[in-house]
Amino acid sequence: METNSPHAWFLAARPKTLTGAAVAVLIGIALAFHDAGTEDFRIIPAILCMLFAFVMQIDANFINDYFDFKRGNDDETRLGPKRACSEGWITPSAMLKGIIATTLFGCAIGLPLIYYGGLEMIMVGLVCVVFCFLYTTLFSYLGLGDVLVLIFFGIIPVCVTQYLCAAPTAGVGLQGINIEGLLIALACGIVIDTLLIVNNYRDIDNDRRAGKKTLIVRIGKENGLRLYLVAGIVGAAIVAISLLMMFPLWLSLISIVLLLPYLLLHISTYKDMAIIGEGRELNKTLGKTARNMFVFGLSTAIAIVLCATLI
Repeated sequence: METNSPHAWFLAARPKTLTGAAVAVLIGIALAFHDAGTEDFRIIPAILCMLFAFVMQIDANFINDYFDFKRGNDDETRLGPKRACSEGWITPSAMLKGIIATTLFGCAIGLPLIYYGGLEMIMVGLVCVVFCFLYTTLFSYLGLGDVLVLIFFGIIPVCVTQYLCAAPTAGVGLQGINIEGLLIALACGIVIDTLLIVNNYRDIDNDRRAGKKTLIVRIGKENGLRLYLVAGIVGAAIVAISLLMMFPLWLSLISIVLLLPYLLLHISTYKDMAIIGEGRELNKTLGKTARNMFVFGLSTAIAIVLCATLI
């Protein structure tokens, strides 16, 4: 592969990881549709939120690639998918320029959101940018990754998207987001965290050697496997409870059925994970978990929109 080629940059962007970014925004869009209806729903902020999420995820991937290479974490003991800098696909200097470019591009996409959400969107954007840098360079070593996933892949993207996509006439403000929306945002973060759980479960030995105090390092592999199973089930259960709080019983029960495919896929993936146990074969579990996350997000969004339409 030619160094710094378009194909190399495509692989460095890790397109498979974009499902996590898409899921949270998709659910936020669905909640906004529930709040605002067809008349007060705003499509431009929805597009901008999705683009911002994609670009910041790519930015985080570039940052992770660059700093892990600099620290020597991507050596021959690495079990995860190949990384651009360590494989020589992208030179470190080019990757640094790529980080600057994607950071600036993400900020440019986010700027118009100030028009829709007010000056507080500047702070939200800055926090997201800072998170991208500090996650790889600091927070992942302190074992804070799982908590931050709940915040930055659950609560913030879901609630902010919900707020931005509902016009002011819908009566939705950041301070007025209801408990059901917060619960669904939390559930989204919990389900997306299953991807981090698999990743850290696979890398537990390497993380111990590197001094990373991930949650899996702290609780051990057996408890990590149990946590993976419980996280997916709890996430789906929170969504089901939230739907029961938001809509009439008969309508909620019909919509909850849409979550069953996710639960079946999640339990099946858990069984595969338990059988594989360790090594590079767990990358297959990682891929299946990303698929499950997307099924969860799509099912949740469809359930909310369906109920909002039929009520």
